[in-house]
Amino acid sequence: MDHPRPCGCKGRRTCLSCEKDFEIHRVDYNEIFQKCKAYSFCPYCSRIYPGWDTDEVMADHSHNHNGETGEEYSGIYVELDFLSIEEENRLMKGIDEMHWDISQSGRRKQNFGPKTNFKKTKIKVGNFTGFPKFSEFVQLKFDEVPLMKGFQTIEQCSLEYTPERGASIDPHIDDCWIWGERVVTVNLLSDSVLTLSRFHRSEESTRYNLHLVDKYRDKLIMNLANQEELDQLDERIVRIPMPRRSLLVMYGSPRYQWEHAVLREDIRERRVCLAYREFTPMYLSGGSEYSKSQQVFQIAQNFWDHLEPQSQNVN
Repeated sequence: MDHPRPCGCKGRRTCLSCEKDFEIHRVDYNEIFQKCKAYSFCPYCSRIYPGWDTDEVMADHSHNHNGETGEEYSGIYVELDFLSIEEENRLMKGIDEMHWDISQSGRRKQNFGPKTNFKKTKIKVGNFTGFPKFSEFVQLKFDEVPLMKGFQTIEQCSLEYTPERGASIDPHIDDCWIWGERVVTVNLLSDSVLTLSRFHRSEESTRYNLHLVDKYRDKLIMNLANQEELDQLDERIVRIPMPRRSLLVMYGSPRYQWEHAVLREDIRERRVCLAYREFTPMYLSGGSEYSKSQQVFQIAQNFWDHLEPQSQNVN
């Protein structure tokens, strides 16, 4: 099952369709995570509290979390109501006027960015021509968020999750060779949750190209946790609420030392998110690989009308 199936899944990635048609036994991360000690992140105070249900933790904020002080959990920023209802409607109108491609694990996608080969660590411009004009205002709004200072978008991806397809994304860490520290998501149409679980790097030292982080560790926004700090968090699950129209920025330890997933059980209605990526410091001005990224930066300044015929990068 290593080859793509008609639904778009391959390997261990599955959706409701291929699980039924090919009698595939799916790894149930929800069941696995339920056996761990769960904490939920409160976007009002940026602390974590015991409990699986993020809705309860957010609701308890007005009641001072029943007197609990919670624990600090750095590296997560959630801005509620980052977009207005009108802005969300405008975005979704443009998104749904464009072609959707099937993706793995029951998702659909629209991808705008350079062509990357994570195994060979090679990048090409490919068919990248910039981004849809209707989404430009989102990137401009990033300038209003202090944590996003200097963020230069070089990939924008629309991802659709629906319960009818059993959409999800398995625990993973975004590639560390090309994608920079800030992993940014704008959540649309419905609430969802990002579930974080500890990644033990010693088991697979080169997975996700994590070994390359040492080349730019001194340029990270936040220092990574040491082993003693990580050991204290072992066997924990941290649940991050992603309310409708919110902005989520993940950086520092949650970005590099935790895997993140969207569980099937947390998709109750159609959900669309816009995912934004920046380059690692190696590909920024002054970095050792900057010559390979200059053309990408130039193209990323272009915003085109999605209703006019042209060559568009929808991978």
